[in-house]
Amino acid sequence: MEKLKCVVPERLKRRVEESHIDDLPSLSSSLLQLFLSLPQFHQLISELAAEPSTQAGLCGKNEGAALDLKQKGNQCYSSGDHSQALRCYSQLQALRLAPIDAHHSGKNLVATLYLNRASLFHKMGLPMESLRDCSRALEISPCYPKVWYRRGKVNATLGNYEDSVHDLSVAKDMEPSIGGKKQIERELDMLARHHEKTTAKPASQKSVEIPEIKLQCVKTPDKGRGMVSQFDIPQASLIHAEEPYAVVILKHCRETHCHYCLNELPADTIPCISCSLPLYCSQHCQVQAGGPIHIPDTMVGSNFKPTLECIPEHKHECQGVHWPAILPSDVVLAGRVVVKTMEQKGQFTDVPNLSETLGLCESYSKMSPESKLELHIYSIVLLFCLHHSFSSELSINGDSASQIVILLSQIRVNSIAVVRMRSNTNDSYDQQDWFQNFSFGEAEAASSVEQVRVGQALYKAASLFNHSCLPNIHAYFMSRTLLLRTTEFVSGGCALELSYGPQVGQWDCKDRLRFLEEEYFFRCWCCGCSEVNESDLVISGFCCVNPNCSGVVLDNLVANCEKQKPKVPETISNKSHLQVHELNDIDIKKVAQISLDQTQSSFHVDSGYCLKCGSYCNFASRSKEVKKAWTDFRRLQDSIASKDTCSTNLPGALRSLGLLRSILHAYNKGIAEAEDILAKAFCFIGDFEPARDHCKASIEILEKLYGPNHIAIGYELAKLASIQLALGDCTAVYNINRLSAIFSTYYGPHAGIIFPYLLVLERERSRIIQ
Repeated sequence: MEKLKCVVPERLKRRVEESHIDDLPSLSSSLLQLFLSLPQFHQLISELAAEPSTQAGLCGKNEGAALDLKQKGNQCYSSGDHSQALRCYSQLQALRLAPIDAHHSGKNLVATLYLNRASLFHKMGLPMESLRDCSRALEISPCYPKVWYRRGKVNATLGNYEDSVHDLSVAKDMEPSIGGKKQIERELDMLARHHEKTTAKPASQKSVEIPEIKLQCVKTPDKGRGMVSQFDIPQASLIHAEEPYAVVILKHCRETHCHYCLNELPADTIPCISCSLPLYCSQHCQVQAGGPIHIPDTMVGSNFKPTLECIPEHKHECQGVHWPAILPSDVVLAGRVVVKTMEQKGQFTDVPNLSETLGLCESYSKMSPESKLELHIYSIVLLFCLHHSFSSELSINGDSASQIVILLSQIRVNSIAVVRMRSNTNDSYDQQDWFQNFSFGEAEAASSVEQVRVGQALYKAASLFNHSCLPNIHAYFMSRTLLLRTTEFVSGGCALELSYGPQVGQWDCKDRLRFLEEEYFFRCWCCGCSEVNESDLVISGFCCVNPNCSGVVLDNLVANCEKQKPKVPETISNKSHLQVHELNDIDIKKVAQISLDQTQSSFHVDSGYCLKCGSYCNFASRSKEVKKAWTDFRRLQDSIASKDTCSTNLPGALRSLGLLRSILHAYNKGIAEAEDILAKAFCFIGDFEPARDHCKASIEILEKLYGPNHIAIGYELAKLASIQLALGDCTAVYNINRLSAIFSTYYGPHAGIIFPYLLVLERERSRIIQ
């Protein structure tokens, strides 16, 4: 794309820079005419959108490569290298590359690969995965005796006696050799003598709650459209659930998460039937994403009845073409929106007016000239790709290209990142007595919890909820479904606002404002950014040089940002005095009393001077000391990450912690991060008492910054409770109760699904109480 940017003449770049929404059709036409005259543009489109038969096929099927990987997998299986065998069958794309109609040695290649992987799973002690692969092979080749035999053996392992007898009997009837029939008869005799009938209980699936609370969309002078509650809403109430209009997996998760539901992939992944790009967790997701699977009638089993619940979002990408794998995720998402809208309207000649369909705000006029030009180039490239892959009737003109430009600008500010919680823990705990042999590994694992972006999606209704750095609703996901839940009591008529990313307590005000202006093109005037709050004052502040003073000293950038808070536009607020937002349990007068005058009509902030007593602090020298102290913590973090011994780096980090506490304000988030690093290090070496103390110290600071009931505190309490359990400390019960209450507020009945480790902690709490 950079090459195309370089060939755009300066006069066109100036038009792009000065352009507005009304100028887009003519500007898009001019750029389109330019690109049509360039050989390099046609070469690019050929590489992105040409049929796989005319190219090497980055995303196409490849029977020869699949056979090579199959052979390598078989060799690894025979030599006992099961992990490498699985890589050959699955991760290294034997199943992804095999065409559905390919045959080898008289058997369907895909069915044979499923059979081989089923045998491998059975050998590895994964019977459920093996059973699913056997069933997939039979759907393709129902007259494959080896698959029936393998499924019979797996059902025997699972205790499914009647199913096992059925499968083995079918295998015996199909088996052509006399020796093979006799072997299966012996298996049936052994099964009859030793069977124990068991009834397998189907896994229960929690359905998503149906929100019953009525919301209203209103217009406000400061934030435009927004959602409010018509009535009082209690804390922890589910107020909204929505399926995405369109969603796409992010590139870094393509090998680890299902391309449809975005959940983590199991061992028995399923590839797309027609190309080698997507992986799915189940046949249901495969069909919903790519449409009904077209397999010749002679290959389809009687139980193969896929049902389609929606417009298949991957079908137009599913021809082995390159562009879905190469273009940025937001451009691929735009392609899915265009195709879905055209399918719904039943017209395929022009890109429809997507603003009318989606009702989303656009950000084009606020974008930088470089970003505008990038959108124009991607819109034209996508238009050509859709013309080749989706509908040859699709007109390539300035009007259609301009609609995609608007759509891309809407995606930039309206799309929502679909996230999953990731930690070193997982939900595969021994259900009998997991904590009997609790070791430092479990406590250490609980100390690493983070949100990971796995997808990008458009939710039409959810886009109406405005942002606040002090939100009163929380967003989370069950598969692709977005759910919004109140985190506090919300009075009728009050705005319902979620966080677009940064929150008070997470970043200071200047960083939040910069992020929101760069990513979403607006200046935030929420109460966290327009009212003085103690968290923003202390989060990156220094302590006063007077040891008896609890005041805070701010650097120049933070001080300038805080000075702007009382200067709220009249359209935002008609308050005549300075608003001090009482966020947490920090007494703001203890850190900034001198800066609040008698009428609170202004806020006096001088960088380098204590906001309480006015003492001067040599900011430059102290900043150098802090930077030097953090060198020890970076070194300690590196040793933890590389699994090296931490003992040699701990003394230096402990000395640096003392230095940080003597320079930074007591509630500076940097001290909390340093305490957390030390807690992880002590967990790593199995010394839990200092790990507990450092974890507690970190939480005490974070509670001042976030408030005691924020979800961030819940994750920290999970760490602390884990360490306390490792020590046999019964006070863990109190912290487990606290984190359970926090998780219930933010996730309702889905808390244990979102964070499975919570169930482990709650089970251990019950054991202690009993």
